[in-house]
Amino acid sequence: QVQLVESGGGVVQAGGSLRLSCAATGRTFSSYAMAWFRQPPGKEREFVGIISPSGRATYYADSVKGRFTISRDNAKETVSLQMNSLYPEDTAVYFCGADQSLELKGNWGAYWGQGTQVTVSS
Repeated sequence: QVQLVESGGGVVQAGGSLRLSCAATGRTFSSYAMAWFRQPPGKEREFVGIISPSGRATYYADSVKGRFTISRDNAKETVSLQMNSLYPEDTAVYFCGADQSLELKGNWGAYWGQGTQVTVSS
């Protein structure tokens, strides 16, 4: 059982940076892959990036690769998303998710947070 709470959202100007955090509680947190998804206004939820349970492997959507970085601290049970060089198109509600599988598929995501709003102004 895992509970997730996102924080760090806000308003930032284009070209700026923002760091999101996801606080997790669960006795088996270190066994879960953790991922970030986002839902832009008027659009469907989309994949942003994922990190393996150990933190040794990360994968990103092409749209954010080179700009966003996922990291985790299993001792503190936290996952972060560092976002640099932000575009207005990055505006979305960002969600933290957890699953035992690192393989993304239609039903990925056993647990989800409530989301945090990120707004990038032009």
